[in-house]
Amino acid sequence: MPTSVPEANRPLLAVSQLATGYGPLRVIESLDMSIGAGEIVALVGPNGAGKSTLVKAISSLIAKSSGMVTFDGCDVTGLSPRECGKRGLVHVLEGHRVFAPLTVEENLLLAAFDVPAAERMERVEEAYSFFPDIARKRHDKAGALSGGQQQMLAVGQGIVRRPKLLILDEPSAGLAPVLIDRVLEVVKSLRAKGAAILLIEQAVEKALSVADRVYVMVHGKLVLDTDARSASAHGVLEAAYLGSTTTH
Repeated sequence: MPTSVPEANRPLLAVSQLATGYGPLRVIESLDMSIGAGEIVALVGPNGAGKSTLVKAISSLIAKSSGMVTFDGCDVTGLSPRECGKRGLVHVLEGHRVFAPLTVEENLLLAAFDVPAAERMERVEEAYSFFPDIARKRHDKAGALSGGQQQMLAVGQGIVRRPKLLILDEPSAGLAPVLIDRVLEVVKSLRAKGAAILLIEQAVEKALSVADRVYVMVHGKLVLDTDARSASAHGVLEAAYLGSTTTH
């Protein structure tokens, strides 16, 4: 059973001395990070920096070699992805991960499979309220949606979980600028409802426009943790795009 952590001043998510990778390949070593309740945190860095590996380890999609993850006051290091999701730690993977043969509504209902039956449609309608485009296509097969609509549906699947922390891995990948803005508006709306967001995003300037704080990751290490509003002065864009390891 997960052990409790004292509530005073604790972050919503705390990662301590995390090491992880794939088989013998160690991607991340001795990494620490934290996210507060209701906080939007951007995680940026060059391709191959280890961002997706980090969040997969946090949500237990890949094994941790060592270290600890605590969430909402409990040690969740050894929990399964399903158990993490039930506690409110929800991860929307990169790449429009939807069930193509199912309708939009069936996809959303499936995401809410363990929610009491009387509450499922309420949560589905809540997801529709964020994305009117997919609400209009609720009876269409997910595979018939455009790439942008599939991404909205993937985020909608996360929304029906009513997350305390929503991890979004490259939600704007392949989207037109107007759709990127729409996804980021949803991020702000979710925060207004009390959720924290961990946002991995290559559209760095747009990510910084909604974030409270930003981590820069290079070669499996967090090289900078700073307020998003002052991020440009700290060379975040240079670090994210060029892989600079200079800290300020």
